[in-house]
Amino acid sequence: MSILVVGSVALDSVETPMGKVTEEVGGSATYFSAIASLYTNVNLVAVVGTDFPKEKIQFLSERGVDTRGLQVVEGETFRWSGRYDYMSNITETIDTRLNVFADFHPVLPEGYEKSDIVFLANIDPDLQREVLEQVSGAKLTMIDTMDFWIENKRDSLIKTMSMVDIVTMNEGEARLLGETESILTAARGILELGPNMVIIKRGEYGCVKVDMDGYFTAPACLLEQVKDPTGAGDTFAGGFLGYLDQVDEFSEPAIRRATIHGCATASFTVEEFGVARLRTLTTEEIAERYQEFYNFSHLHDW
Repeated sequence: MSILVVGSVALDSVETPMGKVTEEVGGSATYFSAIASLYTNVNLVAVVGTDFPKEKIQFLSERGVDTRGLQVVEGETFRWSGRYDYMSNITETIDTRLNVFADFHPVLPEGYEKSDIVFLANIDPDLQREVLEQVSGAKLTMIDTMDFWIENKRDSLIKTMSMVDIVTMNEGEARLLGETESILTAARGILELGPNMVIIKRGEYGCVKVDMDGYFTAPACLLEQVKDPTGAGDTFAGGFLGYLDQVDEFSEPAIRRATIHGCATASFTVEEFGVARLRTLTTEEIAERYQEFYNFSHLHDW
């Protein structure tokens, strides 16, 4: 079993009430792979510039991530800097420099097209479709997106959504796409476009999974300290799809367990800046937090 992830590898500079870091490794493909590789085999496709310090993602190779799809091209690596204000629940983007990512064109090395599950992180929906056309035999496909594509490439995004099994986005993006304040109404509207399932990420409030049979909500883990929420959504996807690929089952009970795995793994991400916590994370720790989720959300017979 294996998962193909297509996304970004970046250098992030982040400031939160808990401190700040400069040019730490980040990007959707990095966060996703760091978690999914604890469950299954991962094939990574992304691009970096010649300035990228490869030693910063050596831990991915040590976990078995296939990085043949990581293109290195002349120029500077994608950089993002932002600031989080927890009291007002505001994320401020200070600077975005796409650099070599601006001309990114996914190239799948031999064998990647046989991946069982495909996760297309937040990239141009035109590129997402290019990849989908090369992995037509995948058992499960999932895309993430953002407000930029909703506002500037809506028709292309809708076309891509019609080709996949699962669509994920945060609640603000769902409201924007559905032109409604109700995330349930927005999710149902997305389902009408073609996908079988929608997962709406709600940050510190967990997430909701919606399909034609109804919905399932999962809480977030309460933590004493949140240092950096960057990448939490991508690590959710890594835990969610990683678990499904590991068990090779897509039933409703498996989907619900996978959702909890996603929430559990995302909760580790925010404990440190960047991928620092994920570098040392173990499957035993994930299992313990999964049990914690069960204990605080299960309706026991008292």
